[in-house]
Amino acid sequence: MSLISTDPRVVSARGQKAQRVAYISAAAIVLVFTGVAMTLRGKTESGKSFFHPEDQIAMIILGFLAAIAVLWFTRPRVIADASGLRVRNLLGWIEVPWEIVTAVRFDRGSPWVAIDLRDDDVISVMAVQATDKDYAVNAVRGLRALFAESQNRD
Repeated sequence: MSLISTDPRVVSARGQKAQRVAYISAAAIVLVFTGVAMTLRGKTESGKSFFHPEDQIAMIILGFLAAIAVLWFTRPRVIADASGLRVRNLLGWIEVPWEIVTAVRFDRGSPWVAIDLRDDDVISVMAVQATDKDYAVNAVRGLRALFAESQNRD
């Protein structure tokens, strides 16, 4: 597991495979849209439409916008330390102190880790995904170690 901090009691994880797929997909989308834009020249085969340079530029811009949407899937991240954990999925950060956590689950067949809270809420941690195999297992071990440490302090 790659840690951002040099403190061994800080766990930081991001979806590894999802990031690679997103970056490759975003590049492919931009290339495809640019390629399509380059073929849009002059009159169509029916002769009823005419493509201008502005249409080509708009198509390239659409490709970049689609790529940005795909890159949104690189956002998930979790950072945990002795005080609690911070989870960012697609939209925003959630900060959770260890005192309200009841379990760190990585169920068989589940796509990512789940954090159970005392009020029966569950927080999905999209940053730790089953497809990352050993990386995900190491991240879960780190999260569980921090959780167990917090339980011993009480």
